Amino acid sequence: MAAPADQRIAVPIDDPNADTEWNEILRKHGVIPEKPPSPTPMIEEAINEARRLAHENRLEGKDLDELDELEDEEDEEFLEQYRQRRLRELSSLQKKSKHGSVYPITKPEYSRAVTEASQEGPVLVNLTSSAGNVESRVLSQLWRQAAQEYGDVKFCEMRASQAIEGYPEKNCPTILVYSKGDIVKQIVTLMTVGGVKMGMSEIDKLLIEVGAIRDNDMRVMKRMRDAEDAEEERITNKGIKSSSDRPKRDDDDDDWD
Repeated sequence: MAAPADQRIAVPIDDPNADTEWNEILRKHGVIPEKPPSPTPMIEEAINEARRLAHENRLEGKDLDELDELEDEEDEEFLEQYRQRRLRELSSLQKKSKHGSVYPITKPEYSRAVTEASQEGPVLVNLTSSAGNVESRVLSQLWRQAAQEYGDVKFCEMRASQAIEGYPEKNCPTILVYSKGDIVKQIVTLMTVGGVKMGMSEIDKLLIEVGAIRDNDMRVMKRMRDAEDAEEERITNKGIKSSSDRPKRDDDDDDWD
């Protein structure tokens, strides 16, 4: 016996997302799904929120001298609030700043200077190369700068061969981060953090990742803002240079004798 023919009637649908009276009827009876909401309001809301946050945080990362320069541009009461907040942050950093330089350590000191000290806060160790390869020199320079800027964080340095017998030179420099007595982060060579072009921004990211500083730390915010200003200036100067490099039109060439 032949199967009964399908008695359903095919409903013509040109565009199920179109705003037509016919589609409204089909949606009402569940023939086609409800039209998805337009993403436009959500996008506009996200843009407006980003603008609001950018305006509220426009003073983040500015030091006291830079805040003083904005006296004619910002509301006096609002500026004073930021100034007092910055003073509190500086006072807090000064109280916590008990290091300020790189600690050269030896193997007998390692347990006390690193493992035990990490109970009070993250300790970063640079295992450097005795051969003085380029990456080791780069990291040693950054280590000194970071230790000066982040006096509240302990930075140590040690020859890798003294720390671990037979440690391969090709693995230098190696960064070890200790916290609560354990290694929580290990970076072998600078390949994953910018290589020889590694800068303080990568150090900032590392410190944030291991919980040594907060992502809204005023030192991080200032470096980010300075980098943005430098990039904006570079683009501006590039545009000016490109414009000046264009060959000037010599009107005399268009004259016919």
